[in-house]
Amino acid sequence: MIRLQNIEKVYRTATVETLAINGISLDIARGEFLSIMGPSGCGKSTLLNIIGLLDEPSRGLIKIDGQDTSHFRDLQMAAFRNQKLGFIFQSYHLINDLQVLDNVELPLLYRNSSAKERRELATDALEKVGLSNRLKHFPNQLSGGQRQRVAIARAIVGKPQIILADEPTGNLDSVMGNEIMDILINLNKKEGTTIVMVTHDEQMAHKTDRLVRLFDGSQVQ
Repeated sequence: MIRLQNIEKVYRTATVETLAINGISLDIARGEFLSIMGPSGCGKSTLLNIIGLLDEPSRGLIKIDGQDTSHFRDLQMAAFRNQKLGFIFQSYHLINDLQVLDNVELPLLYRNSSAKERRELATDALEKVGLSNRLKHFPNQLSGGQRQRVAIARAIVGKPQIILADEPTGNLDSVMGNEIMDILINLNKKEGTTIVMVTHDEQMAHKTDRLVRLFDGSQVQ
């Protein structure tokens, strides 16, 4: 589903050159749940952003679902992300002035779908994460675990084939963290969604199909 070939990412300023990702090659199978671990600053989030086409590698090839993404123009890239990828972030990235249902609908605004269809898909996504009774609430009326559930609903509302999760349990206690992991595992096993998750938590990582470790921008396991 995802193929990375010799990915390198270099950040340059006038005086400093930093190698954030160094020669990573990785194949992620369709329907696989992969976790990425490593110390802070090792390149985990940079790699996830590159997989998610939010950042360009300095060198290397990215193929997603058999398509070479290096030839995409900006609008084509944005449309591809919207159709294929769902994103979950540690800090939720919800809009506090919008109700839960409206937050979940947001990715669908960039598709040619009716208001009724958007509402039905968003309601269905919230039901899947156990929040069908919170449609009219605002994010600041929810707990951290509930807000992360809303973020997951937003990620899956467009039925993406791939979910990219950056520390999805990082701001939660162990009980809420395990509940979020159960939702992700269910999406992976029952719906065949390919999931790539960055985490600092060994316990969460070992619940996934495969673990990749990074150190100083290189893959060490």
